[in-house]
Amino acid sequence: MSTAVPVRAVISDFGGVLTSPLFESFAAWQRQSGLSFERLGRAMADATERNAVHPLYELEKGTITEAEFLGMLEAELDPGTSLSGMRDVYFEHLHPNPAMIELMRELRGRGLRMALLTNNVREWEPQWRAKLPEIDEIFEVVVDSAFVGMRKPDREIYELTLERLGDGVAAAECLFVDDVDVNCDAARSLGMRAVHYVEADQAIAKIRAELS
Repeated sequence: MSTAVPVRAVISDFGGVLTSPLFESFAAWQRQSGLSFERLGRAMADATERNAVHPLYELEKGTITEAEFLGMLEAELDPGTSLSGMRDVYFEHLHPNPAMIELMRELRGRGLRMALLTNNVREWEPQWRAKLPEIDEIFEVVVDSAFVGMRKPDREIYELTLERLGDGVAAAECLFVDDVDVNCDAARSLGMRAVHYVEADQAIAKIRAELS
């Protein structure tokens, strides 16, 4: 796709783009725990109402710990219910996405500026980085929500990513890739181009078209 302003930087999500779909990891945990998505969703909604904050959002912003997050949910479930094994099962079933990783490596080799922008959990950093040891080879900037106190789709976290890229990179010169529609919409509202990742072949074709 020809564009008036060439793309100088690619900003990629981590989970669900550079990895296998996140729902597969959550489904594995659901099978092991015996808790349905519906029951867990009700617990999340009840915890949000009880605490006047959304536990997952606060976890991803690093304002509560993983233990506090799990405690909030457990308080809404049957007595004795423990969610303590969630992290281990989640990462056991989370796998690298080779096609997307290689594409990102190729784009770095072509001289594009590369940033990773992830909503994540502070305590999970060692595990997710271990899944993709190539992160620091490919991405010169890594913005992790849990360490900066903001999360996608907050406008401020996109602006922070641009600031950390530096070198005068403007939103209009960025291509954003994410598996969540609302995060892509937020990027577009700032003037970025965005590719909503559904699966590797579709996303790679769209990314290449945006860069052609």
